[in-house]
Amino acid sequence: MAPTNLTAMVEFVLQGLSENPQLQGVFSALFLLLYLTALAGNGLILMAICLNPGLHTPMYFFLTNLAMLDIICTSTVLPKLLEILMGQGSTISYGGCMTQQFFLTWILGAELLLLTVMAYDRYVAICQPLHYHTLMSRRLCVLLAGSVWAVSGVNTCVQTGLMARLTFCGLNQIHTFLCELPTLLLLACGPKNLNNIIMAIAAFYIGVVDFLLTMLSYAFIITSILRIRSAEGKRRAFSTCSSHLLVVCLYYSTLIYTYLLSGSESSMENGKVVAIMYTAVSPTLNPLIYTLRNKDVKEALRRVLPTFSK
Repeated sequence: MAPTNLTAMVEFVLQGLSENPQLQGVFSALFLLLYLTALAGNGLILMAICLNPGLHTPMYFFLTNLAMLDIICTSTVLPKLLEILMGQGSTISYGGCMTQQFFLTWILGAELLLLTVMAYDRYVAICQPLHYHTLMSRRLCVLLAGSVWAVSGVNTCVQTGLMARLTFCGLNQIHTFLCELPTLLLLACGPKNLNNIIMAIAAFYIGVVDFLLTMLSYAFIITSILRIRSAEGKRRAFSTCSSHLLVVCLYYSTLIYTYLLSGSESSMENGKVVAIMYTAVSPTLNPLIYTLRNKDVKEALRRVLPTFSK
């Protein structure tokens, strides 16, 4: 194919998970199940928290934001992946590709920031319990949540604007099933130094700094828990934090691989499984990990759906 520029690049070709028709059928059923489960699970969480005043606390307020992010994330990626797996077409328009990477970058960045805010919320609840409602006031919670969406949105606008100025040359095939910054940069030609620098800066602040702040919060949390004399008190405190800490480690490890260690077509090929983890598996598991194991949420779901857990 002759080199093309930005105006001539009409569409990209996405690569599926497998060329085996039987495996494609299995993958179609699997990802349809994951998508419906993610929508149902996060939708139920939103409904349960919104309809029950007893859950209108900072922790559950941030969980509603997480549920909204997960719904948008899966809806950004999985419908197109299902279309590819079902043989309905593996191409995506230039505008569609830019739109997908915009929302994906926005949501993933916001989720990283939100995980840090949630870690801080747990730090205040466990280490400063007497001042929790003062420190985590409604005004501050709204400000923190708004900042999560706004900061990630500004970063995404900058990244997308820099990507839009690039020209594309050579083949238009993306060696994965979604459009995101690293994969598109592999196809771009011309000067990409500014894009790489800005992406590295964003990855450092939104990824590395947030991760360090989250780990710092948990260092204080673990120290505070170890001071609890009651074995039952320690157990409850650890059970409250262990799920969040597990998701943080899984989520950060996948994104670090994708955005910091990817730089070649072979690494992007190996990163398909990683991309599935943070775009499909994590949004599906988050309702189970964070809330469905929570007695308060289970009780709220029983009020909303009388047949729940019967």
